[in-house]
Amino acid sequence: MDQKNHDGVPSFVPGTSIGIRHISSAELESLGIDEIAFIKPTMTENGEAFLIHAADGSPMGIASNASLAEAAIIQNEMLPKLVH
Repeated sequence: MDQKNHDGVPSFVPGTSIGIRHISSAELESLGIDEIAFIKPTMTENGEAFLIHAADGSPMGIASNASLAEAAIIQNEMLPKLVH
């Protein structure tokens, strides 16, 4: 990923691979970090719940079921993805 856009920020080049553990915030943004959120099932003291995380792993919320988590993500104009 050594190509840069007009602002000097590296841009993603289709067909190249990314070392995900060493990706910068600028590279994450170019991949649509602000457009994708992940739903991850978890157990709480009240039973099963679904965590909502931004693409960079930042926690954004929690819902009592997967449908509510997905609806919250869509309502915020993001794409939901399920993580098992």
